[in-house]
Amino acid sequence: MSYFTIAGVQMHALHHGDNTEAMRHRVDVLMSRFPQVQMVLFSELMPMGASPHHAQPMPSHAEQFFCELAERHRIWLIPGSMFEQTDQGVYNTLSVINPRGQVVARYRKMFPFLPYEAGVESGTEFVVFDVPNVARFGVSICYDMWFPETTRTLVAMGAEVILHPTMTDTIDRDIELSIARTNAAVNQCYFFDINGAGAIGNGRSIVVGPSGDVIHQAGTGEEVMPIEVDLNRVRRERETGLRGLGQPLKSFRDRRADFTLYRSESGSSPFLDTLGPLQKPLRADVEEY
Repeated sequence: MSYFTIAGVQMHALHHGDNTEAMRHRVDVLMSRFPQVQMVLFSELMPMGASPHHAQPMPSHAEQFFCELAERHRIWLIPGSMFEQTDQGVYNTLSVINPRGQVVARYRKMFPFLPYEAGVESGTEFVVFDVPNVARFGVSICYDMWFPETTRTLVAMGAEVILHPTMTDTIDRDIELSIARTNAAVNQCYFFDINGAGAIGNGRSIVVGPSGDVIHQAGTGEEVMPIEVDLNRVRRERETGLRGLGQPLKSFRDRRADFTLYRSESGSSPFLDTLGPLQKPLRADVEEY
């Protein structure tokens, strides 16, 4: 199968609290209106809001709720992410649920938005999963996209589509739109960057094709985005080049350059070590009049 339909859902929700019932309603309406949809993707921290105080061990009641929803509609479902409580601390965790209502993968966000997302641990495992006879998908969350190594590694693991829930309510959203396009182009993949709206994001979700082309960019309000992707397009462009031109994945594979920075276990360098601690900016002292 070359064609596959993915619906991104950009919706208003409570910043702190249970949004699962509102998400169920949205999926019910979506599937009634667009029965061709095969996968549904929500934004980061949509189910239980943005407070780590709502963290739960997994599997959780909320995750099971979404398993039943996926099975009812026979869809692949990525309900954003939720804070997961473990013996090692709290993680920002995404669940991948198949049409039989089974959790086939969980991904823990590698790059919490430090120093602001304090108290959240960093995941260490890259996650891809296969939709049989369709494609391999990779997942990442929000701030992960700012680190090109994350998408490049998922693509090196075979991902043709990157599913990327985010919760951006800050003034850097315009930069993220450029990063989404760049990630898609340099890795020759589809990139679904789905943001929340209102209290849980400032919208402007974006879906990008493997040439870095914008397939759709949402506004700032609620929006449902059913997008049919063509996996043959990914495979053809990886073979012949972006618009018949650059073939970045092959060039990366065949490179002669050795990136010495990555030989260090910490990924650090004498220069990076001069940058000081990772902390919130402090207010400068000003003279009172």
